Amino acid sequence: MTKIKLCGLTCPCDIEAVNTLMPEYIGFVFASKSRRFITPEAAAALKRQLHPDIAATGVFVRERPDTVAALLNQNIIDLAQLHGGESESYIRQLRALTDKPLIQAFRIDTPEDIRAAQNSSADFVLLDSGTGGTGTTFDWNLIRSLNRPFFLAGGLGLHNIQAALAAVHPYAVDVSSGIETDGRKDPTKMKAFVHAVRSVKRKEE
Repeated sequence: MTKIKLCGLTCPCDIEAVNTLMPEYIGFVFASKSRRFITPEAAAALKRQLHPDIAATGVFVRERPDTVAALLNQNIIDLAQLHGGESESYIRQLRALTDKPLIQAFRIDTPEDIRAAQNSSADFVLLDSGTGGTGTTFDWNLIRSLNRPFFLAGGLGLHNIQAALAAVHPYAVDVSSGIETDGRKDPTKMKAFVHAVRSVKRKEE
């Protein structure tokens, strides 16, 4: 079954919704320029309310490795998502500080971007359009040469999630703006998105 990541959670009502829906992953955004930015202190409080079977991912953009590792090692987050074009050297530095899983995000524009994702030493790769949270898709045909599990992101929503699953069969799907109304997470859209993903898998099974 395709796994689900609901990203950009910021408040207790978001946690209440995901605890009902039980996606495999949720995301806290620690990039200060994002409108979904959350402080480590606020994330820690929300993590305490999160169902223990849901993994919390921290999204970072060129953050200091020791800062990322501290949040992982303190169990404020369970995985780190690197969204700033971080290098292999950066990943090695981070791995020296923590053994928690890493997701490396790639902006997909060309076949060369797919080759870079293929060669990443991160535990997972995430394929996105733009810099993340843009609400736009990329050319899914580019993914066909990728030979590793991946998170699919970028412009996903109720209007295209089933087509995306049928086209590229991702390990997981990642959604943020597609489950929002007026810039806030919408429990109705969250529920509908999760149902859409899981109903497709039930049909395939």
